Amino acid sequence: MPIVTGGDVAAFLGQGSDTLLVSMCDETVPIITAMVSSYTRGRGFVAGEPDDELAAVIICASARLAANPEQIPTRVGSVEVRGGFNGFSLAELFILNRYRVRAL
Repeated sequence: MPIVTGGDVAAFLGQGSDTLLVSMCDETVPIITAMVSSYTRGRGFVAGEPDDELAAVIICASARLAANPEQIPTRVGSVEVRGGFNGFSLAELFILNRYRVRAL
């Protein structure tokens, strides 16, 4: 899969035509990509491009980070958003752990 873009994340969220969201996602993708690469110690990346499974993790985690870029709890009416990105989800960890090299 080619390098994940903000457009990929916005499309995943069903808002691929929202240029403001695409721009915001363009900021979150490199952060999550670096975290995924670090977690897997570069495994699953070829010339800086993630394979399909890692790209899926990057898209999902970037979507969560883009949903609350301030990373602080907020409340709007009866809707409360708590903190935002707090690490990888259990489903994402299942994928990431397949690539992770653990120290002995």
